[in-house]
Amino acid sequence: MPEISKEELDSIMQKYKKEISTELGERAQISQSPERQGAVRSREYSQFKSEYLPAHLSWYEKACNFTEALVKLTPDKKTEELYKDAITTCHLSITPTGANTLAMVLPLAFAFITASMSFVITGGFFFPIFSILIGVAAYFYFKKYPTFQAQKWRMDAGSQMVMSVFYVVTYMRHTPNMELAVDFAAEHLAPPLSLDFKKILWDVETEKCESVKESLDNYLETWRGYNNDFIEAFHLIESSLLEGTEDRRITMLDKALSVMLDGTYERMLHYAQGLKSPMTTLNMLGVILPILGLVVLPLVVSFMEGVSWIHISAIYNLAFPLAVMFLGMGILATRPSGYGKADISKNPELKKYKNFIFKIGKQDIIIPPIYLSIIVAVIFALIGFSPLVFRLIAPTFDIELGDKFKMFEWKCPSKNVGCTMAEQIGPFGIGATILSLSIVLALGISVGLYFKYKSANVIKIRRQSKELEKGFASAIFQLGNRMADGLPAEMAFGKVADAMKGTVSGKFFEDVDTNIKRLGMSVEQAIFDPNNGVLRSYPSNMIESSMKVLTESSKKGPAIAAQALMNVSSYIKQMHKVEERLLDLLSETISSIKAQINFLTPVITAIVIGITSMVSAILGRLSTQMAKISEQGAAGAASGLMGLFGDGIPTFYFQAVVGIYVVQVVYILTVMANGVENGQDKLSERFELGKNLIRSTTVYCALAGIIIILFNMIAGAVMTG
Repeated sequence: MPEISKEELDSIMQKYKKEISTELGERAQISQSPERQGAVRSREYSQFKSEYLPAHLSWYEKACNFTEALVKLTPDKKTEELYKDAITTCHLSITPTGANTLAMVLPLAFAFITASMSFVITGGFFFPIFSILIGVAAYFYFKKYPTFQAQKWRMDAGSQMVMSVFYVVTYMRHTPNMELAVDFAAEHLAPPLSLDFKKILWDVETEKCESVKESLDNYLETWRGYNNDFIEAFHLIESSLLEGTEDRRITMLDKALSVMLDGTYERMLHYAQGLKSPMTTLNMLGVILPILGLVVLPLVVSFMEGVSWIHISAIYNLAFPLAVMFLGMGILATRPSGYGKADISKNPELKKYKNFIFKIGKQDIIIPPIYLSIIVAVIFALIGFSPLVFRLIAPTFDIELGDKFKMFEWKCPSKNVGCTMAEQIGPFGIGATILSLSIVLALGISVGLYFKYKSANVIKIRRQSKELEKGFASAIFQLGNRMADGLPAEMAFGKVADAMKGTVSGKFFEDVDTNIKRLGMSVEQAIFDPNNGVLRSYPSNMIESSMKVLTESSKKGPAIAAQALMNVSSYIKQMHKVEERLLDLLSETISSIKAQINFLTPVITAIVIGITSMVSAILGRLSTQMAKISEQGAAGAASGLMGLFGDGIPTFYFQAVVGIYVVQVVYILTVMANGVENGQDKLSERFELGKNLIRSTTVYCALAGIIIILFNMIAGAVMTG
């Protein structure tokens, strides 16, 4: 083979270097072009956001963008700034113009269409005016909708802020790296705050910000004026990186968590002090006054023509619940952030436990709660509407209940004595009224069962996790002490398990020790292994993060790991102490709302329905007797008195409307009580809804049935006398 000269070799190398540099340069230009970068960032962030953003917000985005494409209605400067702030907070892909356009166009279209249709159908002015008023209310709602969502987002995120500072401080005690600490917090937090923390890192990865500090500072500014303690805590954490000694750095981190805990308690204290007045207003305007107004309604209906149960339903089942809901949203919007809920979203069997489960032998039978609810609703609804069904099937069918009462009792209008069967109105009978209670049961019990079986099994898992977290501070403190004495972690778990035998925490440590000794796993595998790791049975982010701290700090030596565990124990105890103080602050208000839900609302309404039934029976009997006197030829005064009486509303319809209102009020007050106590805790809300709806609906129907029978007997005795 001929030898290659040095000049030829240099020429070949230069040729290939030029080709490589040209190719790499073109690729670099393509990858670094603004269009390419924008496309990558846009696509990746859209995918990132779609995994975490609530579904109802994406529907709102589509509606805003659709209406903006049709017509553009630009908001004023002040409103535009409010929209921008809300859009940034909720990560919405809309413009202020789109939000303002939807708020104008949608209510206007709704009011015009419904008012026109109701006028054509009814020929009266009540429902057209009612539709316009609903449209006006919808305008104010949609105008404030982005702000409401931002407030809800902040409240939900705010309940996780103590935990976020805890995670960052815990990690930075043994590894002073802000980027890794933020990533550690994002991994263990639940949405929505995890979305915010991941967005901090995302902005660095996509080169929107040059460093984590810049990205974090930009994010913290969005909380300016909403939670200044959160901002101060993170500034202290950032400052700890600049300290010259290890002791001063640790002191600064401890101070950050203390600032967050003390600030949370102080804000909740002010909220609890100012909560009594708005809650009293809500209770009086939204619950007590409407219920007391029910006493007058039978008289109004009996002496006014043209008023039917549909008008009362529009007011009591639509207008009043909406008013109570808006008042409640305003109160909850002012709630400051509190202590976070235990997150069990990583439980592998969570989906299974959201169903109704019963055993046949050793086999678990799983039924989705929605099917059970539909079956119950259909059965009760058929019973409740049976008077109307009998009217269609057997128009003349009725049952005499003694000398005074009938089961269904259809009768002619007072001004049309000789009417045909098709013109008769009713049912006015006491039997129909009692059966109408099943309509209320169909709604209250079925919805209650759905929420109960959707959450009952899951709430047990979370309570177990909560119970474990309560005793876990002492457990890891003991573990830290054992490791400080020189025991390796593999042996320390067994020693602590023996010392805490019979407790939930002891069982956790025993399971870890079993994995280490019997399966030959390392500490990290025994805890985090996806197939046999102990955390599969103990799905708690706090416990997982504490064990991550153990495994990470163990790499730097047992002494550092022991100190890290004892510090984590101290932090957990501080947070539980603040949680108990917060619950104590809100206990009076919460107990008042719960008393309203469980006793006052169903009992007062049941009594009112009994009085209404009695008054309606007396007025109906008087109207019938006046008609008989008029037929016998005594025109004069009898005819004049007869003209005063209308036909009234059958108590069958009246009770159904009022009973549904009770269910609606119980639902709204339960959401309020849970919001005040737990913030945006959907699992607790569902569990309380299931419990309260079943209990309150049952109490109302049982009492109403008894009181209706008693009061109708009194009415019969009065009319006979």
